[in-house]
Amino acid sequence: MADDTANAEGTAGFIFEMGVLKNAKRTGWWFTGNNNPESIAEHSFRVGIIGAVLAMMEGVDPAKVALMCLFHDTQETRIGDIPHIGRRYIDAATNQTVTADQVSAAHPAVRDGVQRVVEEYEAKESPEAIVARDADKLECLVQAVEYRAQGNTLVQDWIDTSLNSLKTASAQALAEAALTMSPLEWRRTFLR
Repeated sequence: MADDTANAEGTAGFIFEMGVLKNAKRTGWWFTGNNNPESIAEHSFRVGIIGAVLAMMEGVDPAKVALMCLFHDTQETRIGDIPHIGRRYIDAATNQTVTADQVSAAHPAVRDGVQRVVEEYEAKESPEAIVARDADKLECLVQAVEYRAQGNTLVQDWIDTSLNSLKTASAQALAEAALTMSPLEWRRTFLR
């Protein structure tokens, strides 16, 4: 019984820690002059949606991809959202190491499951991991397009970098489509 209580408390602690992502901002956008960018949780939510959609288009497991997308930035509760330019100067623990610490007191199935998902994502080898990583880059591109439509003109580097890093044909096609339309284009279908 003591182990069950400890596992439940450790798992609940992990859940509380993940709540930090709702308040932690994506700091790379500060370089564009955006002082109120989306939170890491907001980013991760849309990465999960994009990942599931891309997985369906690419013929791989959408649930597995969405799960990887959901956990891809959870380590940022501990190390923050380090912009790419800052990573050059910091020797941070690997995402796998941070994840292992985050779930060390969790239920064994949770601990093993979360670590397995993060390890596969970080290995960048499986078709699902490739799609999940494309989802992360595509979400950044889409967010940049939205910020540009709101008047932020300094986002082109984010668009270019994201576009150039996409691996799958589906992600490339969605990126090209996103670059040619308004972020509110979807409303026109219902306003006719």
